[in-house]
Amino acid sequence: MLLGLVHINMGSMVQPAALAAAARDAEEAGFDSLWAGEHILLPDPQAPPSPMRPQDPVLDSLLALTWAAAHTTTVRLATGIVILPQRNPAVLAKQVATLDVLSGGRVMLGIGAGYLEPEFRAVGANFDDRGAVTDEYLDAMGALWYDEHPSYHGRFASFSAVDAYPRPVQRPIPLIVGGRTPPAYRRAVGRGHGWYGYALTPQQASECVTGLAAAADRVARPAGLGPLEISVTPRGEITPALVAEFAAAGVHRLVLLAPPTADGAARTIAAGVAAVSAR
Repeated sequence: MLLGLVHINMGSMVQPAALAAAARDAEEAGFDSLWAGEHILLPDPQAPPSPMRPQDPVLDSLLALTWAAAHTTTVRLATGIVILPQRNPAVLAKQVATLDVLSGGRVMLGIGAGYLEPEFRAVGANFDDRGAVTDEYLDAMGALWYDEHPSYHGRFASFSAVDAYPRPVQRPIPLIVGGRTPPAYRRAVGRGHGWYGYALTPQQASECVTGLAAAADRVARPAGLGPLEISVTPRGEITPALVAEFAAAGVHRLVLLAPPTADGAARTIAAGVAAVSAR
């Protein structure tokens, strides 16, 4: 079972020294990845389905991962997730490629379609068509990363006679798709290297794996993608028994959530190592 740490850009880890320390500690403990979530803006006052208070601090995910990259050497750097239809695809492609170059090829791009309409409205993004926008933006970013002469023309993104260097170190950058909906499962199977589920029980993770399998019956998976890697942030305290349950459900990586306390990251890292080692 692989181990990751989320949210390195929230809570106590918004402080530069705390973020750097957590990144180093996770790497030294054998964690394979650091994950940064995203909310550019939060509704004020808080209202469902917003998961956070408007005053909760959230660093930009790519900038936080860049800071983590500067204090580590091998651990992978994952967005968990970027709300893709809220971003400009050309600008995000440049940011991700830059981080991949600066980190020596350690980026995993986790994306989702989003669900907070007030956040979409505030940044001027298209909420109603967010699924279609997500698919187009992935194609547009891929053209900028991998095509010799990038060009893309769609409903929501269009460019030609442009280029952007440096290209990413990785070809391709691993794509992780988040979400517990049929479109997310389809997107993960059809174009993702992995799938990410947040705050799940083992039973919920098993149900999601079943949903992904059902999508695989309907969507052709390119052979070059390889097996779909399943990453989950577990709900509840991490224990050897819980690790075993997630493994039985088909999960490959547990992305542990640190509580927003000064020692939250250190305690979470230690608990994760102990739980996995005890299996």
